[in-house]
Amino acid sequence: MSKENVVKLLDKGAEDRKFRIKYDNTFSMEKFAELAKEDGFDFTADDLKAVINENGDSFDSYGNPPKKGIWV
Repeated sequence: MSKENVVKLLDKGAEDRKFRIKYDNTFSMEKFAELAKEDGFDFTADDLKAVINENGDSFDSYGNPPKKGIWV
């Protein structure tokens, strides 16, 4: 269930630029998971890391303003 929540959040972020801005400005997976929980997506940093690795994506931010390469 937790990995499903990661995927749901990533899908929502891919569709909604305003939604993903606060996540793009988060540089730790732990803080990312905390913010997600506030938005109703319950998962851990380990769940996030597992999904990112499975997708072959990177949590790193790039650009100015920062963006993450995780949005599907």
